[in-house]
Amino acid sequence: MNTTSSLVGLIGTGVGPSLTPPMHEREAAELGHRMIYRTIDLAELDLPPEAVGDLVSSARHLGFNGLNITHPCKQLVLSALDGLTPEAATLGAVNTVVFRSGTAVGHNTDWSAFARCLERGLPDASLGRVVVLGAGGAGAAVVYALLASGAREVTVVDTRTDRSGELVERLGGHFPEAHCRVGRTSELDGLLAAADGMVNATPTGMAHHPGTPVPAALLQASTWVADIVYRPLRTELLRQAAERGCPTLGGGEMAVFQASEAFGLFTGLAADSGRMLAHFRTLLARD
Repeated sequence: MNTTSSLVGLIGTGVGPSLTPPMHEREAAELGHRMIYRTIDLAELDLPPEAVGDLVSSARHLGFNGLNITHPCKQLVLSALDGLTPEAATLGAVNTVVFRSGTAVGHNTDWSAFARCLERGLPDASLGRVVVLGAGGAGAAVVYALLASGAREVTVVDTRTDRSGELVERLGGHFPEAHCRVGRTSELDGLLAAADGMVNATPTGMAHHPGTPVPAALLQASTWVADIVYRPLRTELLRQAAERGCPTLGGGEMAVFQASEAFGLFTGLAADSGRMLAHFRTLLARD
């Protein structure tokens, strides 16, 4: 590993405005390390999500130290990798790729980041029954984090029941003491009425995907609501939930904590997550 400089990239759709590059570059500078972090936007390049494999191969040969992978490529990237960490293999999703000794290894720093955010932001949240919207790469990380944090029942709702079914089958066996099940969108009324918490792990609410994943009328004051979307930091879902008296958790800290862990994987240096969080808030204030 080059201990003096790093070349890193972010692959995904609509990643041009991402705050991940400046967060990484600023933290590197604070540690006396030179980092160049580039966005590789599929939309700008007019490439389909399936092109992620070719992009990973190109980055490997161009001397990149690693890549962050985001929507919609966290699952599609798997076939382009030489190996996976145990957590990434269990999740079936990768958000960080590290190139080392000619190999590309996939990691997942999303799940641990969400678990940390949940503990910090909603320390008293009941994890009896939780509904997770979305069974993609982010959804997989959230479900894993909830189960690892002691959730007793997690219901995964996705417009593609085949995808939610695969996720439930894959993760359920790793947490036999919990109940992980598939829910249908047509059941949302009843599921949310009985839920202690709900997490939006879909892109709905992002600048490129405005709106809210559930009608406000389904939100109850007794249900905590989390959203992994961080731009905007206060999504329409969180605004409506707060108006109805729900405890809420935004996606900002998750974005920082997954980045600080990835930074360490790329550079071998320990990032100061508190400093990165302060810089992140400064960047958001400039929007």
